[in-house]
Amino acid sequence: MTASTSDAILQRLMALHPKIIDLTLDRVWALLEKLGNPQNDLPPVIHVAGTNGKGSTQAMIRAGLEAAGKTVHAYTSPHLARFHERIRVAGELISEPDLAALLDECEAVNGGTPITFFEITTCAAILAFARTPADYLLLEVGLGGRLDATNVVAKPALTIITPVSIDHQQYLGETLAEIAGEKAGILKRGVPCVVGPQAEDALAVIESKAERLGAPLIVAGQHWFAFEDAARLVFQDENGLLDLPLPNLPGPHQIENAGAALAALRHLGFDADACEAAVTEAFWPARMQRLRQGPLVDHAPEVELWLDGGHNPAAGQAIAATLDRLPQRPTRIICGMLNTKDVKAFMRPLAGHADGLYAVSIPGEPNTLSAEATAEAASAAGLSAQTAGSVLEALEAIVAEVPQARVLICGSLYLAGAILRENG
Repeated sequence: MTASTSDAILQRLMALHPKIIDLTLDRVWALLEKLGNPQNDLPPVIHVAGTNGKGSTQAMIRAGLEAAGKTVHAYTSPHLARFHERIRVAGELISEPDLAALLDECEAVNGGTPITFFEITTCAAILAFARTPADYLLLEVGLGGRLDATNVVAKPALTIITPVSIDHQQYLGETLAEIAGEKAGILKRGVPCVVGPQAEDALAVIESKAERLGAPLIVAGQHWFAFEDAARLVFQDENGLLDLPLPNLPGPHQIENAGAALAALRHLGFDADACEAAVTEAFWPARMQRLRQGPLVDHAPEVELWLDGGHNPAAGQAIAATLDRLPQRPTRIICGMLNTKDVKAFMRPLAGHADGLYAVSIPGEPNTLSAEATAEAASAAGLSAQTAGSVLEALEAIVAEVPQARVLICGSLYLAGAILRENG
């Protein structure tokens, strides 16, 4: 079986529904029924929703569980370089033969019935997880929560809602309260939920839904606290205090992500060693990831090169706070974004942290915002901006001007994925 086999099947699956996103659970339930309801045969599920921090929080929980000797399945989206990244079976990325066989099976059982790409591939992942023993399944929501294809587990062991902010308004609602309501759709009767730091409007919605369902909440700032003190991470809950190293994932926002992960691990009964592993051993690509090798690095050996896939206003604030913590150095941004994002709101926090921005179009992405439109939005946000034909062209221009610059490539997970594929 060749690497192109799963690619060919995935390409066919894209054509099963005219829309990329069409939020409903009807098609998922129908296919799972035909597959024998594998969602009923999963190991204990930790279901993670939220706007920002889902992936980092999940990566930390996985690091903690695995350090404690547990076998862990994990489901994330979107992928960056290869689809296989989405499905981790018993600690390992799914193999090409297994992925192709599962996709083939789901395609055949579905029988050409309309279903979105995310829905049918989520069903394939659930099938893989049901057929392989593990101690836990970490299940990340794709979009929203209430009508997301992952929301098919009747009784998870735990749910988690990371910070909710404005994003995907065309699907989830215009207000923070509406979006929080969609995220709170993963709450289940009697199932505890760890809640990350929230704006007042969002927390009120989550608390109201939890009260109706009798779902106990473990809320940041009420039941657990995480903060930095003397270059250490201090975490406190009803079980006591932990004094830990700072997260190895860079950025002050990772403190709150670590807090949610630690609250989850402590609730599940794991000890301080597992908690320390959670913050020191987690890896999550394209979240303020330092690029240290590859063709781009070879082109600019003196440049400090960073990559981040954040793309909404909260991500812009997190990136700005991270840059603020780094040693002073001339900083340039290379940015490409989708045409569905609030570009100015993403860029506004970055204006005081960069000396200039090169706008690019995302290669191979039909929904890319043009480099010209991105540069115009950056200028409106207070950044000195110009366009470039590619990331490499922008990098070469920066090197010609400031050979030892700090360069951040950001704006989209799709751009980050292209960089990781080309720079791998």
